[in-house]
Amino acid sequence: MSLPSRVQLIDVGPRDGLQNEKQPVPAAVKIELVHRLQAAGLKEIEVTSYVSPKWVPQMADNHQVMSGMTRQSGVRYSVLTPNLKGYESAVLDQPDEIVVFGAASEAFSQKNINCSIAESIERFAPVVEAALAAGIAVRGAMSCTVGCPYEGEIAPERVAYLAGLMKQIGVQRVDVADTIGVGTPLKVQRALEATLQHYDIDHISGHFHDTYGQALSNTLAALQMGVWNFQSSVAGLGGCPYAKGATGNVATEDVVYLLSGMGIETGIDLDQLVDAGVFISGHLGRKPNSRVATAVLNKRAA
Repeated sequence: MSLPSRVQLIDVGPRDGLQNEKQPVPAAVKIELVHRLQAAGLKEIEVTSYVSPKWVPQMADNHQVMSGMTRQSGVRYSVLTPNLKGYESAVLDQPDEIVVFGAASEAFSQKNINCSIAESIERFAPVVEAALAAGIAVRGAMSCTVGCPYEGEIAPERVAYLAGLMKQIGVQRVDVADTIGVGTPLKVQRALEATLQHYDIDHISGHFHDTYGQALSNTLAALQMGVWNFQSSVAGLGGCPYAKGATGNVATEDVVYLLSGMGIETGIDLDQLVDAGVFISGHLGRKPNSRVATAVLNKRAA
């Protein structure tokens, strides 16, 4: 068992976390959230996406957010670009990395973006090519790598297939995502093993949802394989649209506490992170969806 000595977290709260919120979140609040996350020590932040505002109205202020934030040296700011039009819009705001996405489930791909997995990758090929030519890093989000709301369990071969397609078009690193949070440790390890057929451990990140309370167990299972890059969301922002009332992304606070307790360095200040979660949760009119934040806040109140 070779645990990494350091882990780098990508906080996806500003993008993945907020995109499904019904109430509009002002650009100024999103900018403040980014500032608080980087002040807490986060070195990678997924800021926004360049999708049609008709489909995701919450991200319509992408230019405003990207141009309004104060960038910190050494922090990587990534954005989601679903097509060439999105990329052309994004490139004006100088992101450090663009994110394209594909599903390991054919049914999910059809329902989500109306095309097959292979067709979705064909669409992304020119986006990846343009980004690399412009010196912008490219990450590929691989969704539904262990389970799908339509197909059920996903075979590791499907994950390997998707990873291979991503590699072919030049995607530099990939996220192995348990999008609906049904994964358990061994299933997650099989999905990671399948991805390792095409990417080395330094170019794979874990993205686990906590729908069934398995995200931290799955994080530990990935750590045991040497994965050192993970995605999480401050205050556990972001629900799971396919499991009503279920929690979505694992809370960054919970992952930081786990890693810290294992002696794994993150460079993140837990107290400042909790404060960032309190800030955005307060704006949304609820408490942070993080066990660790709740415990820290109760301790402070006492």
